[in-house]
Amino acid sequence: MPAAVAALRDDLPAVVGELTGRLRAELPSYARVPPDLLTLRVTRAVDRGLGVVARLCAAGDADAVPVAARGGGRAPAVAATAAGTIGDTVPVDDVIHAYRIGVGVVWSRFGAEMTARQATPEELLAIGEQVWSWAGAMTLRIVRRRARQDVGAGTCPEPAEGRLGAYVRLLLTTPADPSVARAFAEEPGAARLPFRARAVSGATVLTAVVRSLRPWLAVDPAGEPMVTTVEGDAAGLLTVRPSTLCRNLVVGLGAAVAAHDLAEEFAAASRAVRTAVAFGMAGVFTCDELGLRAAVTQTPALGARLVRQRLAPLHERGDDGAQLEEAVAAYLEHGLRLEAAARTLFVHPNTLRNRLRRFEEVSGTSLRDPADLAEVWWALAHQRVHGRPAAVAPPVRDRRG
Repeated sequence: MPAAVAALRDDLPAVVGELTGRLRAELPSYARVPPDLLTLRVTRAVDRGLGVVARLCAAGDADAVPVAARGGGRAPAVAATAAGTIGDTVPVDDVIHAYRIGVGVVWSRFGAEMTARQATPEELLAIGEQVWSWAGAMTLRIVRRRARQDVGAGTCPEPAEGRLGAYVRLLLTTPADPSVARAFAEEPGAARLPFRARAVSGATVLTAVVRSLRPWLAVDPAGEPMVTTVEGDAAGLLTVRPSTLCRNLVVGLGAAVAAHDLAEEFAAASRAVRTAVAFGMAGVFTCDELGLRAAVTQTPALGARLVRQRLAPLHERGDDGAQLEEAVAAYLEHGLRLEAAARTLFVHPNTLRNRLRRFEEVSGTSLRDPADLAEVWWALAHQRVHGRPAAVAPPVRDRRG
């Protein structure tokens, strides 16, 4: 018997591989557990389980079973079940099922080793009765312990979908140490693109976002999409950049990175969404692709200074200044095409030309100077994103001691 137990310990990776494979195949809740975490828990549990088999063999009678049932000492486990974060979060029915799978796998392997060593059926039957009696006692302990936990918390365990969402949210919003970050995905450690998405109009519905992005979504080992919600927006991980326009969504993308760098890139994706929404854009964007628009949202102090320099003189002129501001905004929005801008304002091109001349005079700006044009555009964009200041002090150049 000791030789059979020793043989199983020597073949522990194969036993663990068989057991984790069955847990993932038969129990979706276990399939959602990070692969390396499940392997770790199963390895420890199987090792303890082999210790139980050895003790039962050494006892040679039923005295060992009541000890487990009474809860004397720390209860060993035969599968990744009752102990630790896995057993405390999956449904109790799955815990019981996993426990039985574990006992079955270990016992089958042990029986094969004993048979190879010419053990008699009577010897195997005697040990088997003790092992399965012990497993039954441990199952009862699991049910009672989980019932006490639920009563104490006043809630039922969170559903598996909620746990996946919480895990994804943690990856996206909390910087992680590389040694502890684990990818809850088909390919642990593979680079993923974090995204944040918002509906172009109306509330953002997670299921609708999943439908739109389904071909590119990363999934967990059970095939569930790695998505969640963050402050009312949809968020999650993609395998590649979406190849369609996604006209009904504003999607911000971060760079493809490993798990421990996701939080930083998700922050970039969030900035991209806020920028695109502020400018009335739809589709998929990175911060780099939004160019100066992203800079406008991220540097409000600079924008406020440009407003004071380029637009404050207009603000002081009331309705006349607002008309001049409207004229230059239309001129810029239409790529400096005078006729196109005049049509949107329902004025003659000569009228618009006159307003632009007056804008230059009042603001001290040359619309033929690329640098001045860029500053005017930035000031107007700042007002669009951050709002027009309630009161604007006169520019420094206009002040007199």
